[in-house]
Amino acid sequence: MKKIILVLFVFGFMIQSFAQVITLPEVEVLARNYKYLDDVNLPGVGSAVEALQRYATEFDLKNSEYYEDEYEKYFISFFIPDGKILAAYDKDGNILRTVEKYKNMKLPIEVAQSITKNYSGWTIAENVYLVNYHDNRGVMKKEFKILLERGNRRMRVKTDERGNIL
Repeated sequence: MKKIILVLFVFGFMIQSFAQVITLPEVEVLARNYKYLDDVNLPGVGSAVEALQRYATEFDLKNSEYYEDEYEKYFISFFIPDGKILAAYDKDGNILRTVEKYKNMKLPIEVAQSITKNYSGWTIAENVYLVNYHDNRGVMKKEFKILLERGNRRMRVKTDERGNIL
């Protein structure tokens, strides 16, 4: 019994001596534009909006075809079929401000519940989600413009991101 324990003990040390050590290359993590992404993030609005905002956040201005050392600001547009972002960047690639517009996106639960509660019997025909961001002031506007229909009647309603009717 003592020999078996001794053999297992020695075998355990031998396995560790054959372990390989792999050195991975360094990874540079850029914390650029995290403030923008934190401010404009709105859960429940849809993956297309989040993907376009993330793309604008990760856009590498200095390695793009538009970059030249002589300019202080750059205006770059990003498009998807149902939305667009016009972003202003400084020469270091930091987002200074954005104007965003998305059509017929998924409404957050709070907004949908507010519309259902305040306008029962009406159906949502269309919606537009607007975002204005400024680096110094954060998000200046997150607003939904919603077109409601009942029969042949139509009504337009504005709400904020929490479903408060404006």
